[in-house]
Amino acid sequence: SKGANAMAEDHLAAPSPLPEHQKLSVFAGEWNGEEMVYPSRWTTGGPATSRVSARMDLNGFYLIQDSVQMRDGKEAFASHGVFTYDREDRTYKLFWHDSLGYYPPSPASGGWAAKSLILVRGSLRGNARHVYEIVDDNTYNMKIQFSPDAEGWNDVLTGVYRRAG
Repeated sequence: SKGANAMAEDHLAAPSPLPEHQKLSVFAGEWNGEEMVYPSRWTTGGPATSRVSARMDLNGFYLIQDSVQMRDGKEAFASHGVFTYDREDRTYKLFWHDSLGYYPPSPASGGWAAKSLILVRGSLRGNARHVYEIVDDNTYNMKIQFSPDAEGWNDVLTGVYRRAG
C-alpha cells in the first residue's frame, strides 16, 4: 500500500487537461490560409494570404495561435490568439491580440456546434464572432464577423486554411 507521503503527493498532483482541452489540438500545426478581407473602417477589401502557426502548450491546457497576413507582398495584419477551455463555466475562451492594437476587456467565449467552434467577444466598439469550422484533418474554415448589436453579423474576414506539408 502507499505511504502517507505518496498519497499526499497524489492529492497535490497538477490537474490534467480534459478531453475538451485536447479537442483544440485539431487546430495545431502549420497552416496556409487563403483569405478574403471585407472593406471596413480599418481597411479596403481584397484577397490575402496568411501563415498560421499553432501549438498546444502550457501542459496541454492552451492552443497558442500566431498568424501573419500578407496583402500586396506586405505584412498587413498579425494576430496572437490563446484558446482554452474554462473548467468553471464549461465554455471555451479565446484571448485575442492583434496588430491593430486592440484587445478585448474579456475573452471571447463560446463552444462547439457540430464541427464549428464559435466564440463571441464584446467591446466598446461592438461584438466580434470567430467561427472555426473543421472541414477535415487538413483543412478548416474561419470567419471573423462584426456586429454592433450582436443581432446581424457582417463578415470582416473569411478564410480557408490548409495544412502546410
